[in-house]
Amino acid sequence: MMDKVTLNNGVQMPQLGLGVFRVTDLAEAEEAVLQAIQMGYRLIDTAAAYGNEEAVGRAIKRSGVDRSELFITSKLWLTDNSYAGAQRGLARSLAKLGLDYVDLYLIHQPVGDYYGAWRFLSEANQAGTIRAIGVDNFSQQKLVDLINFTDVRPAINMVETNVFNQREADQQAMVDFNVQMEAWAPFSAGSQNIFEIPILKKIGAAHHKSSAQVILRWLLQRGIVAIPKTTHVERMRENLAVFDFTLTPTEMTQIKSLNTGEGFALPSDAHGYQDMLDMFQQFSIKEEKD
Repeated sequence: MMDKVTLNNGVQMPQLGLGVFRVTDLAEAEEAVLQAIQMGYRLIDTAAAYGNEEAVGRAIKRSGVDRSELFITSKLWLTDNSYAGAQRGLARSLAKLGLDYVDLYLIHQPVGDYYGAWRFLSEANQAGTIRAIGVDNFSQQKLVDLINFTDVRPAINMVETNVFNQREADQQAMVDFNVQMEAWAPFSAGSQNIFEIPILKKIGAAHHKSSAQVILRWLLQRGIVAIPKTTHVERMRENLAVFDFTLTPTEMTQIKSLNTGEGFALPSDAHGYQDMLDMFQQFSIKEEKD
């Protein structure tokens, strides 16, 4: 049974989903999402900048699963961070996904006129085109500033969160302001030989689980939504099998000892500075061709 979290506007969201960041082969993205949905995944996370919204939309249609059972997230890229840009960006995402609404729509980066973008997304949320709105990569300061100077509170803040970059202070701030924390790069993109860390392997062995499953379980028990990315069916199945065991308080503390405060990306609001530049360039080229 998939656990769910209730967002601050009452919308329920699956706590575990599939991310498709960097899945640039559209046939591969479509097949991965289709396999995930058929396997039982209901949360699918994409973004305008990923260039695979159309593939996600085709997989949704092919799956035959009722739209109301799915929770689809997409994100507004920084080239559209303005009121008018958000209008265009949302319309473009909906068209590519082939959907009448998205369940969650995020401002992908806190740059440009994101206050203007937030104003439009708030209106779209009221109109029902978006069920919940949120932000991605917002620091504590920028998140609190947005909350204090706008009428609609973000339902989500998605930030890099993993055993190396555990972000307890960020999570406490989100709890204080009733904003759900969501983790991107829960496996730190496989960096620092994460799956071979002795503590994780030892805990996994005690529960007959893999290190990856221990990491996901650790996030779930912290109340965090996670969207691990994979295109491999066996790993999708493994990632989904994390609701049948519980980590002990001692095990949670052992994992806490792995925290360095540094993720695989640069310690900033971005998905790594170079990733941001690459996506900016690629997305700008695509938009010029559209």
